[in-house]
Amino acid sequence: MIRKGAVLVCAVGLLSVPAHGVHAAHAAPPEPAPQQSAGPDRPGVPQQSDRPLPDTPLPLPPGTFGPGGDVEGDEGGGTGNGSGDGSGDGPGAGGQDAADAARLEQLRARIEDLHDQVGSATDDYNAAVQRVERQQKAVDRLARKLDRNQDELTDLSNQAGAMARAQYRGGGLPPGRQLVLERDPEDFLHSLSLMYKGQRATDGLLRELRTTRRTLTSDARQAHVQWKKLEASRKKQAAAKKKVEERLAKAVKIESQLASGERTRLRELEEQTSYQRQMRWLKSGVLDEISGKASAAGKQAIAYATAQIGKDYRWGATGPRTFDCSGLTLRAWEAAGTTIPRTSQEQWKSLHKVDLKDMRPGDLIIYKNDASHVGLYVGDGSMVHAPRTGRQVRIEGVGALPVLGVVRPDA
Repeated sequence: MIRKGAVLVCAVGLLSVPAHGVHAAHAAPPEPAPQQSAGPDRPGVPQQSDRPLPDTPLPLPPGTFGPGGDVEGDEGGGTGNGSGDGSGDGPGAGGQDAADAARLEQLRARIEDLHDQVGSATDDYNAAVQRVERQQKAVDRLARKLDRNQDELTDLSNQAGAMARAQYRGGGLPPGRQLVLERDPEDFLHSLSLMYKGQRATDGLLRELRTTRRTLTSDARQAHVQWKKLEASRKKQAAAKKKVEERLAKAVKIESQLASGERTRLRELEEQTSYQRQMRWLKSGVLDEISGKASAAGKQAIAYATAQIGKDYRWGATGPRTFDCSGLTLRAWEAAGTTIPRTSQEQWKSLHKVDLKDMRPGDLIIYKNDASHVGLYVGDGSMVHAPRTGRQVRIEGVGALPVLGVVRPDA
């Protein structure tokens, strides 16, 4: 468990998850973006402190970059201090180190922003996919209904035609003239009774025919409206997909232009950023207030989610080999016997919200102002999530991203 004042161990690799519980490990820090304060839609989310970090730096693992671009190494190492005074391995080495660190931080921030945009666009894409599926089913139902009504209309038209032909063969004379021509009055009365019955049947058939025609016309109009909606949703889906692909291409291009060593340092810098954000979250004392125990269903959801650790993130994916963030939480709670919405935004809108202090393992933590990311709380201040393209399902600190709020699928 990560708590303030405890000795911290940084682990950049994947974490093994024992069957009896999950404990997070975090890497080292630069300055995080401050979390937003609690509001009516953000129950119990504490405001992040604006106080500067203490003068004594947080312990960093050897070989990683400190907030000012320092490389933390063993005592006696001749590393630059990021101040530009040339106290490193050669003249101006510290200044060059600081410039390199600043450039990498800019790239890290840019890549993070692009992946944030990808996350939002992915949620839009997933929502569009859901709408297309629902509207396609509605169109299919209407099409089947139209076919049935058309068949019924054809049958009724055939019956009406047969009645008209029968009346024609009977001469089509009014009852008074038939009485004059009929020799036997009893035969006339019998024929008249049959004629009235046939007339009522014809009237009923014509009414049913008119009703079926009206229904058919109404259904055809409704099918047209549903088809237009379906086409609009398909266009939104295509636009969201295009946006995802464009943002991903930009992020991949930035990373591909870095040397191998720079990519390694960039990955370490990402870990440090997550670490420092988590430390700021822990400094709020919120973890001291969280003591909820997982429900039986929550334990099942955690077991499923943690079993996916190490699998690749893939936007739009819901398993079993790859996941996006909401695809992971969807399948985790599905494994626990509970159906939840597909996207993180719909999970935030639809599921029961709880205060952060009342959070328990198995709850979903919704991130970012637009609710475009989600993780599953596993306890001890940690959550499991599918981070972004190029990363794998992993355990990370709850405070590694800006928390919007918490929802409970089995409330």
